[in-house]
Amino acid sequence: MISRIWHGWTTHENADAYESILKTEVMHEIEGKGIEGFKEIRLLRRLHETEVEFITIIQFESLEDIKKFAGEDYKKAFVPAAARAVLKRFDETTQHYEVRHELSY
Repeated sequence: MISRIWHGWTTHENADAYESILKTEVMHEIEGKGIEGFKEIRLLRRLHETEVEFITIIQFESLEDIKKFAGEDYKKAFVPAAARAVLKRFDETTQHYEVRHELSY
């Protein structure tokens, strides 16, 4: 299992709008690609004094599945125009981690 991790930051005023874009557009577009090895998306939100940070963690079975989603330049972030319009700044690239252990209840 591989976790694809990305960070974006927006203003307090744009935080709810950005979260809505993620949930109603971006996540549906990712699901709609029908990548067999796609497993889940987690959305994290953290309030800072001057901005709001978002982290997405997308789980795929393999790096090959990520390439099916993102293409050969798989490290490049997937940030649609609607999301870019309300983001203050964001990671241009993603990080990929091999999941070595999971424990859930």
